[in-house]
Amino acid sequence: MNRSPGSITGQNSNPAAGEMRERSLSCLGSCGFHRMAYTEWGDPQNPEVLVCVHGLTRNGRDFDDLARAMSDRYRVVCPDVVGRGRSEWLRNKAAYGFPTYMADMAALIARLDVEKVHWVGTSMGGLIGMLLASQPGTPISRMVLNDVGPVVTAVSLQRIGPYVGTAPKFASLEAAEAYIREVSAPFGPLTDDQWQHLTRHAVRQGEDGFAMVYDPAIGDAFRAAPMDEDVDLWGVYDAIACPTLVIRGAESDLLMRETLMEMSRRGPRAEVAEIAGVGHAPMLLDESQIGIVRRFLLG
Repeated sequence: MNRSPGSITGQNSNPAAGEMRERSLSCLGSCGFHRMAYTEWGDPQNPEVLVCVHGLTRNGRDFDDLARAMSDRYRVVCPDVVGRGRSEWLRNKAAYGFPTYMADMAALIARLDVEKVHWVGTSMGGLIGMLLASQPGTPISRMVLNDVGPVVTAVSLQRIGPYVGTAPKFASLEAAEAYIREVSAPFGPLTDDQWQHLTRHAVRQGEDGFAMVYDPAIGDAFRAAPMDEDVDLWGVYDAIACPTLVIRGAESDLLMRETLMEMSRRGPRAEVAEIAGVGHAPMLLDESQIGIVRRFLLG
């Protein structure tokens, strides 16, 4: 099996709030089992669970600051979606898609041994959350959708497609950071420390330099069938009943403002918030963005 290098370590039996543990579980897919890694914060016995799921080419370490801030009230669980971060890569590349991701998240929630979870999903992670929350008997009881909704614009997919799975190898961590700053410029103004954090967990050093920690094959779908029309998921959104907050980067090309406003009027009638000076997507790294999430989830 192709798998991302690196070990799954760091089991702590009695961690303090704000302390991180690295764990994994085995999930069943179309070509057998694959291992999904996740980080966990807060009291492992806390029945109040917050699941945070990242975007297309990112990983669960994007949520370190949010998880640390929320770990006083939640057991916070941040998976690396299969094919990303420390999770294994799939043998069957065609299996990268929402049916696999939904099944893996259902297995993760079962592992956590709770009936209900709160959910924060950025971009792809929000789409996974929407699909799960729309199902009868869903375990998601409160949800934050970060810069994603029931209309995914063709313009954004055409922007994202060319760089997914085509990143070069980098001679140094500094070169990797320069690349990530360029392709991720819509994240908005971040500090040097924040860019360095995002870079450290987005690449891994090998014999021939630094490479992104995701399977390049996740970009195959973009190249095989380029999108020339918006993706319409209003039927999914309208089936969601749990309290929902939608955060939009005010300059986002993936979630348009008219879609955001319509989300406040139909389906779960979401609360909405916009982040000035940010495109796709707000990274929930600074106190003001974390505060928006915290107030909604604990309200």
